[in-house]
Amino acid sequence: QVQLVESGGGLVQAGDSLRLSCATSGRTFTSYIMGWFRQAPGKERDFVAAISMGGLSTAYSDSVKGRFTISRDNAKNTVDLQMTGLKPEDTAVYYCAARFSLYSSNEAYTGVNDYAYWGQGTQVTVSS
Repeated sequence: QVQLVESGGGLVQAGDSLRLSCATSGRTFTSYIMGWFRQAPGKERDFVAAISMGGLSTAYSDSVKGRFTISRDNAKNTVDLQMTGLKPEDTAVYYCAARFSLYSSNEAYTGVNDYAYWGQGTQVTVSS
């Protein structure tokens, strides 16, 4: 089992950049596919980005493609989300998620139901 703790959220202006980080516990970080999701008030939790176990494959939602970059450091057991060109519509609580895989995989899953482990979330607010 893995525990996830997000950090790096805050209040920024449109056009600014922000970097979110997710620290994980456990000794088998490389057995997890990692993802970032977000949830705005009154809306469903949506996929943002995902990265495969070894970091070779990534996936992004259309709304963030070209602006956000997901990366992972398997030595430090962390996964980051670099956000640039932030827009007011990016305002949401951002969640880190993990999916355990028994076998080596280059998949980067994009569905909420693909992930069993979730952090508590970090608020990102983008003012216009």
